[in-house]
Amino acid sequence: MALFYQTLDLLGVMAWPLLLSLTLSLIILIERFATVVLNTPRRETWLHRLNCKDPLNCEALRDELSGRRSLLARGAQMLLRHAEHDKNLREEIAAVWLQKQRRQLTTGLRLLMVIGIVSPMMGLLGTVLGLINMFESIGATEGPVSPALLADGLGLAMYTTAAGLIIALPAIGGAHLLSLWAERQMSRLEHVLNHLNLWLAGVYPSSGKEMRA
Repeated sequence: MALFYQTLDLLGVMAWPLLLSLTLSLIILIERFATVVLNTPRRETWLHRLNCKDPLNCEALRDELSGRRSLLARGAQMLLRHAEHDKNLREEIAAVWLQKQRRQLTTGLRLLMVIGIVSPMMGLLGTVLGLINMFESIGATEGPVSPALLADGLGLAMYTTAAGLIIALPAIGGAHLLSLWAERQMSRLEHVLNHLNLWLAGVYPSSGKEMRA
């Protein structure tokens, strides 16, 4: 607790804005990386057990997917629920569902980018305030200028700059990596759902490997 209050004192007036940015970025990153773990490819063992030489057994696959919460499993469940509909109608239903999933996968990433852009600016503002504080201390003294006189202002300037960069780097890097992952997930999801839709229409995949591409 003493370290927390010491940090607040070192960052001056920019302490709470920087702390808020750090808290928001950590919440978003933890929640998004939890989604990454949930949808890791090694969890999709059901894809390896599909027999591509026979018509798709919807009931057996529904039983296989029941209880699974990964994105790919939920997409397959959604498609199987509409197996009796026409192929074109299934494609429309899948397109609406995929758009909803894309929004969910990218939730918070724009805010993360904003935090990554704003945090260094807050650090820069802290630098300016620290320099102002330093020059005020110099102006208020009538004797020789000592390093101790400059320490508070320069300390505030350096600490806030460092804090802003420390917050910004993971936020920007994480936002870009999670965006790339989301696009990869959506591409893979669309690929598997397209093959399942064709399978339901009577066009069998050439192999299980083609389904998992």
